[in-house]
Amino acid sequence: MARLTQAMIDEARERIAPHVLETPVWHWRNPGSAGWPPGGSVWVKLELWQRTGTFKARGALNNVLSLAPERREAGVVAVSAGNHAIATAYAARVAGCDAHVVMLQHSSPARIEACRALGAKVELAADVHAAFARVAEIERAEGRVLIHPFEGLEVAAGTATLGEEFLAQVPGLDAVIVPIGGGGLCAGVASAVKLKSPGCRVIGVEPEGADTMHRSFAAGTVQAIERVETIADSLGAPFALPVSFELCRAHVDELVRVDDEGLREAMRLMFRSLSLAVEPACAATTAALLGPLAGRLEGMHVGLIFCGSNIDLEGYHALLAGHAG
Repeated sequence: MARLTQAMIDEARERIAPHVLETPVWHWRNPGSAGWPPGGSVWVKLELWQRTGTFKARGALNNVLSLAPERREAGVVAVSAGNHAIATAYAARVAGCDAHVVMLQHSSPARIEACRALGAKVELAADVHAAFARVAEIERAEGRVLIHPFEGLEVAAGTATLGEEFLAQVPGLDAVIVPIGGGGLCAGVASAVKLKSPGCRVIGVEPEGADTMHRSFAAGTVQAIERVETIADSLGAPFALPVSFELCRAHVDELVRVDDEGLREAMRLMFRSLSLAVEPACAATTAALLGPLAGRLEGMHVGLIFCGSNIDLEGYHALLAGHAG
């Protein structure tokens, strides 16, 4: 059974602290939307302002910097729609090693360029299943170390620093809403929350078209899906894996789903109310608050994680218009 201890989180915090930012929080006062929880408060953790643009820097750094020197020398490899690839390229630069990343053909050109600017070799795959298969080939052929986008205690310990930081910045939260792709973010945040504030509810949110954690919870074991069908490509994990699944199952109180139109509406609200132009994954917690959780959090102090955003202007407009570009 996977378990994340306070000592592991402390070690991760010390290891990555020189290379990450303590991202700010914001008290989001009622923007006039139906479903806003009355009588409580909503606080957002602005992790989209993290180095590399997302929370992924925390897990990737902890993973790469934990490697023994001889393993770093072999170089690292990663698979990602974009955000984890950028974070791995950044972590490799910090650690002084070589990075090879496999991204998707439909990945944002801005994300691809960001990886190359950080010195990574970039390769494109037709879809997420092909990308994972290609990474396995690179591991075997080149002896590189896989820096997984969401699986492993090193990843979870890195993301746990975000949850711990959020609770320190906003004491007394009654619930924290966390986006789920593969579950690496939620596994770490949920573990940290339950260690520091056991009474605080942790609610995970997945896109309807990539609900691997829902299926895994229902089955009691890790599950996969045949196709990822959501505009939130950063949350499009094709399967769950044991460590992130076990940590989420142990510490997450509830899972909810959001559809693509709910994500678009949340993106629009975040632009109108906060002047933030974000990718769909970053809007998932807002979509959950105003969708499946509407009317259920009355009087509660709620924390939303804005997990990150690497999106170009053309992609943002295309998504709001109802197509991927």
